[in-house]
Amino acid sequence: MSNDLFCEIVAGERPAHIVHSDEVVVAFLDTRPVFKGHVLVVPRLHVETFGDLGEVGPFFERVQLVTRAVEEGLEAAGTFVAMNNRISQSVAHLHVHVVPRNPKDGLRGFFWPRTKYASEEEAGSYAELIAKALPAG
Repeated sequence: MSNDLFCEIVAGERPAHIVHSDEVVVAFLDTRPVFKGHVLVVPRLHVETFGDLGEVGPFFERVQLVTRAVEEGLEAAGTFVAMNNRISQSVAHLHVHVVPRNPKDGLRGFFWPRTKYASEEEAGSYAELIAKALPAG
């Protein structure tokens, strides 16, 4: 384990309001929630970024489990599920935010500014660059 806040929570060295814990993840309430019931899902194994996570299936099965529990347990109409990867990642330990949402809850749009492609050709060139970076197969 690393020496970060989330590793300390996983190890039981720092208190947290844990909502789920198993061999793959620990999920707990965010101490600075967007809305009450905002949960962070972290892998037990210390990894800093999404790219560092080995097998993604078991991790995201737990994220899905927590998402359903937030909606059902809090009678939320939906959830906002998000992950920062390096930029705006306040703790250098992979974590997914599961935030309860309801109509007219005050969260408007997205937090980031939006832009437009100058043309279909420009959009195509970005798609091509990304596609070329993917492994063959």
